[in-house]
Amino acid sequence: MSALLEQTVAAVVDIRAYAAGTASSADWFAGRAAPAFADDKAVIASFALRGEGEVTALPTDEFVLVLAGKLEIETHQGALALGADDSAAIPFGTSFRWRASDDMLAVVYAAPTDRAGNATAPVMIDTNAPLNPSNPPALENLLGEVPTCRGFSDYVSANAEFCAGTWDSTPYHRRQIPYRQVELMLLMAGKVTFSDQNGSVTFATGDVCMFVRGDGCAWLSEEYVKKVFATQRPLG
Repeated sequence: MSALLEQTVAAVVDIRAYAAGTASSADWFAGRAAPAFADDKAVIASFALRGEGEVTALPTDEFVLVLAGKLEIETHQGALALGADDSAAIPFGTSFRWRASDDMLAVVYAAPTDRAGNATAPVMIDTNAPLNPSNPPALENLLGEVPTCRGFSDYVSANAEFCAGTWDSTPYHRRQIPYRQVELMLLMAGKVTFSDQNGSVTFATGDVCMFVRGDGCAWLSEEYVKKVFATQRPLG
C-alpha cells in the first residue's frame, strides 16, 4: 500500500480522500497519480483527465470509476458516457478515444493480462443488473447469522481472477480474516464498519474504498448493503 495515506485500519483505503488533489493531465497513462496500491497483479491509481485523447491498444484489463465530472469512451463498437459514480470495464487490447470534462476525476484499476476476458469492448457496469445467489462468508468466520448474498459480474478476465460488477447482502458480522484479493468498492446502499486491532472506520452510501492484500479486517453491516466492485483475487 502507498505511504501517501495513514490508515486507521491498515487493510482499508479511503479512495475519495486519496484522489483529492490529483493533478490534471491529458495523458491516459502518464497522468496517473502515485498508486494507492500496486503489485504485479493489480494497480489502483487516480487520474484527472482533461480534453481528449486516444489509446491505441490497452495493455491491461482496466476498470474505471468516475468520482466527479464526465468521461466518454468511444470505440468502433460504440460509446459509453460515464458520469459521477458510473463505472466501466475496458478489456485488454481495446483501442479507444476518450473525452473528459474539465472537472473529471476518476480511479482506475489496472489488472495485467495477455488477452481480453468475457467482452472485447468496454462494458458499463449495470447497477440494475439482476443479481444471482452467491456464497456467503465461510461459517467459521461469521459472528452471527448467515447473510443472503447476491452478485453479478459484468466483466470477468480471461484467467477469471479479475472481475467487476455489483453485489448485495443482508446484514452480517465477520471476524478479521487475511485478504488475498485487492478490491475497489463503491457503496451504493447501506453502511459498513471495518476494524482491526488498531481501530475501526465506517463507510456509507456514496463512499469509495479499497481493500488490500494482507492481514485484512473485520466486517460489520447492520443494514442492507449494495456495492459496485472490481476485484483481483488469485485462484487456488
